[in-house]
Amino acid sequence: MLDEGRLDKLHPLSELPHPIIAKAMASFGMDASADNHAGLIVSSTRLRLMEIRAGQWRGGVWRDEESEVHWLVAAGLAKGEHQDRDDFYQRVQRENDSGGSAAWLPTEADVRLLKRETAARLITAWELNIQRQLLDALREIHSGGTVRIDIAHPVRADERVCVVEIEVVPVRDESYEADEFTVEILAERAYAGSDLVWQLTVRALITLSPPEQGWDRYKDTYSTIAEPGYFTTRVAALESLVAENALEESVPGDHAHYAHRQHLAGNTIEGKAVRAMCGVYFVPTQDHDSLPCCPTCRQRLKELPPGPGADGE
Repeated sequence: MLDEGRLDKLHPLSELPHPIIAKAMASFGMDASADNHAGLIVSSTRLRLMEIRAGQWRGGVWRDEESEVHWLVAAGLAKGEHQDRDDFYQRVQRENDSGGSAAWLPTEADVRLLKRETAARLITAWELNIQRQLLDALREIHSGGTVRIDIAHPVRADERVCVVEIEVVPVRDESYEADEFTVEILAERAYAGSDLVWQLTVRALITLSPPEQGWDRYKDTYSTIAEPGYFTTRVAALESLVAENALEESVPGDHAHYAHRQHLAGNTIEGKAVRAMCGVYFVPTQDHDSLPCCPTCRQRLKELPPGPGADGE
């Protein structure tokens, strides 16, 4: 991929399956007193490099004192009892003597990339934690009940972003049996209407019931209806995902729906949800031409008086 210039396929760099990268990740963390390395590389006098070892691999790690970030800036193999020209230590010595080791320092582009990857990693960890919290909640109420969950900020763990209230109501009438499910997102004032709360909302709905077109919305309350026992089986599915440290994925809709043209156009661009004529709540992202039309939407469109038309997802 390096030869092809496809650097985007190598990210995140810290997760590449290379032994010296894994060693660097394991050797340095947030607590400097717990750092584990083989000492300083004595031949690197221009840059203070800490040495790490993984089998025959060697690496040089530079610490940015201002940001306290550790950078793996040099790596190679130990060869020929350190007499080989391609030996890691020989190469470090040559670059040090020529002043070339200065080029190993991270550039502004490297720093921007690090910030982006760090943000992505924090959000993923945050969503995984939300998924675990929702699993615990569902274990408690899958057969019926109400539970409230405090969702913390992805970085400031002592700061609450919102409360998620979940209710499962089992309905067992002679002519109707179902589990009615409601999720209410109660955002803190500082985060009301924010992208963070929207991302949290999407993660919660996907975790609890992945079908995108299965949820209905009224303001900040979302509801769906499932067959009896669905949320009991959902617990088992979430337990497998949590054990694998994997996030649930959404299930795209299987029908094209009709919605108001103005709402559809704006929400497609913004990635926000829209209510279809049949009452389904969905984010218009799919190619509706490839999906069969929702029969309820089609019928309700026919019942409308002549006037401005509607478009579909």
